[in-house]
Amino acid sequence: MKKLSARRRHPLAALVVLLLALACTGGLYAAFAPASKAQADETAQSLAIDEGKKLYAVGCASCHGTGGQGTSDGPSLVGVGAAAVDFQVGTGRMPAQQPGAQIPKKKVIYSQAEIDQLAAYIASLGAGPAVPSEEKYGPEGADIAKGGELFRTNCAQCHNFTGKGGALTHGKYAPSLEDVDPKHIYEAMQTGPQNMPSFPDTTLSEQNKKDIIAYLDAVNSDDTVSPGGLELGGLGPVSEGLFAWVFGLGALIAVAVWVAARTAKARKS
Repeated sequence: MKKLSARRRHPLAALVVLLLALACTGGLYAAFAPASKAQADETAQSLAIDEGKKLYAVGCASCHGTGGQGTSDGPSLVGVGAAAVDFQVGTGRMPAQQPGAQIPKKKVIYSQAEIDQLAAYIASLGAGPAVPSEEKYGPEGADIAKGGELFRTNCAQCHNFTGKGGALTHGKYAPSLEDVDPKHIYEAMQTGPQNMPSFPDTTLSEQNKKDIIAYLDAVNSDDTVSPGGLELGGLGPVSEGLFAWVFGLGALIAVAVWVAARTAKARKS
C-alpha cells in the first residue's frame, strides 16, 4: 500500500493518466465518429468517376476507345485533363456530329452535372489541366490594356484584332470569341483545342489569361464605342485596307476622269 501511495504521489503520475485518457478518447472517436470530409469528398469523386465512365461508354467510346486510348476516328484522351472535357462537351463540339476539317460549336446535349462526371472520369485516366475556378477567369484584378497587348501578340493572327474570328487553311477557321463563356476561353488557352496551340502557365500565366479575357469582354461589350469611328467589323487592317483601296482608288479615278474631261473641254473651246 505504501508503494502504491508513493507511485500515486509521483510527479509524472498525473501526466501518465492524462495521456492514457487522451489515447482512449481518440480511439473511441476514431471508431465511432462519422466519416471525415476528406473521406466524403473521396467517395463523391469515386461516384462521379463511375457515372462518368458509364456516360463515356455510351457517348464517346466508339471514337476514343473503350479506355480513352484513342482510335483512327478520335485522339487519345489520356492526359488531356478535365478542362479539355469541360470545353469540348460544354460548347457542344463533342460528341461530334460528323467528321470534318473542324468540329463546330453546336447545342450542348449534356447537363453540367453530366459534363462534370465525364470530366472526372477522363481526369482519372491521366493528369491534365483542371477546370479553372471563377477566380482565375473573373474580371477582378485584370489589366485590360495588357490583355489587349497579349491578344494582339498571340491570338490576333487567327482570331483577328477583337476576336471576330477568321479563315484558316484547308477548310479550317478560327471561331469568333464573341459571347463565349470566359471559362471556356480560359480552358481553350489551357488545352489548345483542334487547330489552336496551347498556352500553359509557363507561356501565358494565370494573370495573363485573365487579362486577355477581360480585354475580349471589353471590346465586345455592347457599351463599347470604337474610338476610331466605324469599326468595319473589327477585322483589323485587311478590311481597313480594302476600304481604303476601293474608295480611295475610286476617288482618284473620279478625279482623273474629271481632270481629263475639263482638259478636253478646254481644248475644244
